[in-house]
Amino acid sequence: MNKLEEWLVVDGYNVIGSNTGTDRSIHWNPSQLEEERIKLIRDLSEYQAASGRRVFLVFDAHRTAGKEVVEEQEKITVYYTRYGETADELIERFVKKYKSPHRRIFVATSDYLEQRMVFGQGAYRISSRELLQEIRLGKQKLSDRLRKKGNINITSGNALEERLSDEIRNKLEKWRRKN
Repeated sequence: MNKLEEWLVVDGYNVIGSNTGTDRSIHWNPSQLEEERIKLIRDLSEYQAASGRRVFLVFDAHRTAGKEVVEEQEKITVYYTRYGETADELIERFVKKYKSPHRRIFVATSDYLEQRMVFGQGAYRISSRELLQEIRLGKQKLSDRLRKKGNINITSGNALEERLSDEIRNKLEKWRRKN
């Protein structure tokens, strides 16, 4: 029996807004928004690797002149909508185009109207908060597995030194002192 492939289509700014608790109608500082996009791309790339779901991320660019842009970042496919098209419209078009009896398409958004539209086209819905929770649980499971293996000392910090085992840290320190 063939397993159905699973795809996840994510409304990027909707998920960012849910994660930060910020209404997406508020104007973000461009550098802050870029940081949030990069973080979401990284998190979804890890999610894709852990879950086996193929991830497509959609960002609104409908107020920016230009055509639709599709690029691979961190092994996920990222869409920026064309001028005049919202992320919701692109997601609806995407689901309609790629639905198949051999594929389950999940759409991550907390936009109720969008959920209803894609559900009507045969996609499954997942709220932004549910997706964020799945990502957090996946990171926790990975952290626990690494901790059990004893290969890496994982702490709440982000410094590389804090994530290395004592043995590797000592070897690096000895090497550093020789120079």
